[in-house]
Amino acid sequence: MDAHSRGRADDIDPADQWVLNPNTGNYELRLDHSAGESSSPSRTATAEGTGRRGGSRTGSSREGSGRRGSGSREREAAPDGPRQVPGQRSRRSSQGGRGAAEPPSAGRRKRKPQKSRKKKALLWTGGVMAFVVVAGSAGAYALYQKLNGNIDAIDVGDAGSKNVVTDGPMNILIIGTDKRTGKGNEGYGDKGSEGHADTTILFHVSEDRTNATAMSIPRDLMTEIPECETKNEDDTTTVIPGTPNQRFNTSLGQNGRDPGCTMRTVENITGLKPDHFMMVDFNAVKSLTSAVGGVKVCMAKPIDDPKSHLKLPQGESKVQGEQALALLRTRDSFGNRSDLDRIKVQQQFLGSMIREMKSTDTLTNPKKLYKLADAATDALTVDKAIGDAKKLMTLAEEIGKVDTKNISFLTMPVIDNPAEPKPVTVVVDPVKGEQLFAMMRSDTSLTEVKQKEKAAKGKQAALLKGPKAEAADVRVDVLNGGEIPGAAGSTVTWLQNEQGVLKSTNKANAPEKIKKTTLEYAPNQADQARALAEMMGLPATAMKKGTADAEGLEAMVLTLGADFKGAGQLVTGPMKPPKDIEKASADKAVCAQ
Repeated sequence: MDAHSRGRADDIDPADQWVLNPNTGNYELRLDHSAGESSSPSRTATAEGTGRRGGSRTGSSREGSGRRGSGSREREAAPDGPRQVPGQRSRRSSQGGRGAAEPPSAGRRKRKPQKSRKKKALLWTGGVMAFVVVAGSAGAYALYQKLNGNIDAIDVGDAGSKNVVTDGPMNILIIGTDKRTGKGNEGYGDKGSEGHADTTILFHVSEDRTNATAMSIPRDLMTEIPECETKNEDDTTTVIPGTPNQRFNTSLGQNGRDPGCTMRTVENITGLKPDHFMMVDFNAVKSLTSAVGGVKVCMAKPIDDPKSHLKLPQGESKVQGEQALALLRTRDSFGNRSDLDRIKVQQQFLGSMIREMKSTDTLTNPKKLYKLADAATDALTVDKAIGDAKKLMTLAEEIGKVDTKNISFLTMPVIDNPAEPKPVTVVVDPVKGEQLFAMMRSDTSLTEVKQKEKAAKGKQAALLKGPKAEAADVRVDVLNGGEIPGAAGSTVTWLQNEQGVLKSTNKANAPEKIKKTTLEYAPNQADQARALAEMMGLPATAMKKGTADAEGLEAMVLTLGADFKGAGQLVTGPMKPPKDIEKASADKAVCAQ
């Protein structure tokens, strides 16, 4: 806390400035410390919403600073030597905008007391070693300038989205780097390491915000690292060549790669484009678990690991700080001592962390809430599109719509690397992996969101129920409204050569880009539409039935959207995940084995 209270003459903890106003039900800012008086409703200023119009703050503007990320601090030129993982930098000891909130200007009208209501605060956490917490509560909003100054941002170009939230599904890449430089990270071996994508989770939030899937990506996954562009300090661009057959964790930090390169690698593997990334290092686990007062964990057996210095009894315990980090780093205490078994423990820990952060004890405690948000934003590096506290709050509120019980944790389906005589790395399971990716691309829930699943199944069954035309009788014009060049042509080739749809025609590019693939057909072409939908795995929502019958040899119109991933790949995935895929829910506690 010392680093975040400098610059105040009376050295009062910013979190101690907030008191509960019984007339409004809101936490409000105590304005007078000098006389040692207790705050009363008449001497406080509500900090909810945008009510802090008066008064100026040092460093309140983060625009136009000349920095390629967000924030009032400029980066210093790095010395010669190995390039560090971008965005993980030491903090300056004194900065504008990092002190406590100032009182409003004199003469401001006091806001009318609002009716008492339940406080709403949203805390969202993602990634082992990569916990992200943003508060939408009144207290945290009033300290916007303070939290804003904590955040570091990186420009990843077109690797992500320019919008904070999207109308459709959202994909957020959580990256925990094993970077060994920086205060608090020196004692973990590999001194001076530039860091890797050590722990990575692709967090997929459904379009209707009813469910989310958190898929862990093994660091020892062998894959292609595609070519990527990185932005330099002088705003020039460096193109880093792609490399085949590399460990996934080298997609970050190595050869100058930034988180945008990791985002492109994930898209290359799964067909899911991350909208944003959030990255932290070892210190995040220590600071956040301490700020929340510890995280409950359960061990199926006693743990005594001399390598990680982890000692835990059988049953339930609370861990924080160095002990929490030791739990997440140990490989010798669980299962067959593999990274895949460690991922399971990390997922269980993350679920417990989410439950703790969304607990009443955290959300109704302004001091704990402030410390948690302060610790999280201080450890956080994000993409430029979400590079300030207000944008992060907006994103957190959107993610917070998902009920904890509908957040599923699982690991990317993999098999031993067949290219190695004694496998130490893994590759994507060619069957189960693509099935899971297809489910996520088609935004199909892995949890029991029953109403949605029943509706989807009902629509799909109704669509396919009825006669289907022979492939030779299907007439369709194909247009490309997606992101893949030449998709219309390759689809027509596949339809003709693989499916026998000889009356298919390449109509090149659509007038505009679209997100979802559509099939427009006339009522008297329904049998053709059913046949084509089955071939391509089109969801019910893709079917656009007209009102007038087609005349003569008129063809249906298939427009490929951004959800189309290639000829021969189903547009939508199966309704259930592949067999034998282990998944856990964020609302259930289990004991690590």
